[in-house]
Amino acid sequence: MVASETRVRSAALSRDTNETKIVLAINLDGGAFPADTDARLLSNGADGHASQASKSQTISINSGIGFLDHMLHALAKHAGWIRLLAQLEATGKNVDQGTVDDHHSAEDVCLALGGAFKDALGTPIGLARFGSAYAPLDEALSRAVVDLSNRPFSVVELGLKREKIGDLSCEMIPHCLESFAQAARVTMHVDCLRGFNDHHRAESAFKALAVAIRQATSSVAGREGEVPSTKGTLST
Repeated sequence: MVASETRVRSAALSRDTNETKIVLAINLDGGAFPADTDARLLSNGADGHASQASKSQTISINSGIGFLDHMLHALAKHAGWIRLLAQLEATGKNVDQGTVDDHHSAEDVCLALGGAFKDALGTPIGLARFGSAYAPLDEALSRAVVDLSNRPFSVVELGLKREKIGDLSCEMIPHCLESFAQAARVTMHVDCLRGFNDHHRAESAFKALAVAIRQATSSVAGREGEVPSTKGTLST
């Protein structure tokens, strides 16, 4: 096994269903995307709906749902994911509405992101494994705790009261985090502790999760080559 500190932690993923088509590439530490990155992502560069290009990060997300893009942008930015490009095309049909609704789109994007994160991370050798963080946004304060456990489980309590934020149903916001945890095979607890503005509550939760993930995926000096588990493995 290659030591985690020398392994290029990147992955490209395409997820096609009858409802959505998603292409995504992620690099947790910088550098180039994998050779199998979809050409559509590379040609679009940082031109997605939620985009940011700087000397340290390139982020471009276009899910078709503005508020979801905003949340995933915050997640990528504060998790320290140096490069993240994602694009979604809604191609299927929803029986009630005639088009794919926000449930299918948001869920599939977060499942794809979780899967790409898992592939990019690989076996968490030499890593902290656990991470926890608080993040405020004005009056809102959220807490996130993460374990790179290979045991997918999530508890998400955000206390949102509005029906929608932009084009994203509020019921889908915790479900997005749950979908990410499921595909990423991590355990995570995310709670909004206070706040009266639902936008602030949701965004502080994503930012807290980002910082906790950044901590959990960080290398620990002196633990190179070690699996952070009493069992000696984090595989199923």
